[in-house]
Amino acid sequence: MIDYDLKKIKMVIFDVDGVLSRQTILLASSGEPLRTVNIKDGYAIQLGVKMGLQEAILTGGNTKAVQIRYERLGVQDVIMNASVKIRNYEALLKKYHLQDEEVLYMGDDIPDYEVMRRCGCACCPHDAALEMKEISCYICSCNGGDGCAREVLEQVLRAQNKWLSDERAFGW
Repeated sequence: MIDYDLKKIKMVIFDVDGVLSRQTILLASSGEPLRTVNIKDGYAIQLGVKMGLQEAILTGGNTKAVQIRYERLGVQDVIMNASVKIRNYEALLKKYHLQDEEVLYMGDDIPDYEVMRRCGCACCPHDAALEMKEISCYICSCNGGDGCAREVLEQVLRAQNKWLSDERAFGW
């Protein structure tokens, strides 16, 4: 269980590579990175959005497929090309009038470090870099791309009495 008062969480932000997709990326002949996605992560992401949880994607990558995937799940803020993520994080706080303690961030590697040190609830996949594990409130039981978004979103929604709480849970 996440060692944090999850009732405070108003926004959940996810990195992509190594969190929503596995650490290994296939490359198309064009050089385009091909990522995997987890269906259970997708279900939890869209349910969280439907239940009023603000969610964002914050990635250094720039792949149209990633943008399309998460926008179709209802994520309003899909931020690509995030070279210094703390700047994008601060912009999201300002945009939604949030405090650090109201944000759960899940990252797996050094580009996520500054945000994870600052947010209220830092989480990481089981196979995250050691530095991320050292600063996390919660280390998932699964690796990136294997359902870690579902693992944390389910805990947040359960803590807020929004998991399977009405008919919106039973459809896409």
